[in-house]
Amino acid sequence: MAKLLIVDDEANIREVVKEYAEFEGYETEEASDGMEAITMCRANSYDLIIMDIMMPKLDGFSACKEIRKNSDTPIIMMSARSEEYDKLFGFELGIDDYVTKPFSPKELMARVHAVLARSTAKAPEKESAVLQFDGLTIDIPGRSVSVDGDRIDLTPKEYDLLFYLVENKNIALSRDKLLRDVWGYDFFGDDRTIDTHIKNLRNNLGPYRDKIVTLRGVGYKFDAQ
Repeated sequence: MAKLLIVDDEANIREVVKEYAEFEGYETEEASDGMEAITMCRANSYDLIIMDIMMPKLDGFSACKEIRKNSDTPIIMMSARSEEYDKLFGFELGIDDYVTKPFSPKELMARVHAVLARSTAKAPEKESAVLQFDGLTIDIPGRSVSVDGDRIDLTPKEYDLLFYLVENKNIALSRDKLLRDVWGYDFFGDDRTIDTHIKNLRNNLGPYRDKIVTLRGVGYKFDAQ
C-alpha cells in the first residue's frame, strides 16, 4: 500500500484529498505547512507527496527544494496560481506533476496513480554498470554523476533525463518522445520544459556539455563517442 503525505494549510483541502486517497486504498499522513512537511519527511518514508505552494512558515517550493536534498520521493504540487512560470519553476525543482486549484479529486487521484506507476516502473530499466565517458562518470543505479572526479548535484528530473539520454546513447530522441518517456503521458507541458532541463544539464556537465547534442528540427541525443 502506497503511503502519501498531504501538505496544505487548509484543513478542508487535506480532508478531501485524504478521503479520496484512502478510498483508493492509499495510506495517508498530513502536514499543515512546509516546515512540518520537511520534519515529517526526515523522520518517515513516503511513496508520494501532494503539496500546496502557498503556505505559512515555508512555501511549497522552498519545502520541495529542501526535501529534494535528501529524497527522490515523487511530488505533486497544488496551487491556485496557473502561471506558466510557476509550473516551469516547479519542474526545475524536480516536481513530478502540477495541479491547479480548484481541482477534481478524481483527476488528482488519477495523477497520483500515474506518477506512482512511473516511479515504480523506472527501477528495472536502469543499467547495472557505472558508465564512463572521458572524465564524465554516470552511476545510474547509484543516481550520481561526477565531472572529472567531482560529484555534481542535479534535480531528480535532471537525473531522469540524463539517464534516459545515456540509456539511449547515440539515438536521436525527439522532444515529444522525451516528454512522453521521461515526464509521462499525463504531463501537460511543452518543448520549453525539455529545453530548460537540457540547458541546466549542460551547465552542470561543464566541459562535457557537448555530449548532449542538439539535433535541429528533431530533438537531442547523447553522443557516446
